[in-house]
Amino acid sequence: MSQRKFNTLYVIIGLIPFLMLVFPFFEIGNRATPIVMGLPFSFFWVILWIVITFLALIFLYFLDPEKDEEEDV
Repeated sequence: MSQRKFNTLYVIIGLIPFLMLVFPFFEIGNRATPIVMGLPFSFFWVILWIVITFLALIFLYFLDPEKDEEEDV
C-alpha cells in the first residue's frame, strides 16, 4: 500500500469515530434507555466508539507501510 493511500485511509478511519461522538450523529446514541452493562445508552455509545477507535488505530499500525523502516537520527 502506498503512503498516500495509507494517509487517506488513516484520515477516514480517524474521522468516523470523531463524527459519531459529535452533533448531529451523537443523537443516534443520545438516550437514557436501554441500560447496557449497567450504563445509560449514551455512556455506552461513547465508550463503544472509544474502543472502536483504539482497535482501528491498532489495525492501521499493522497496515503502516513505514513501520518497518529504520530512521537515521
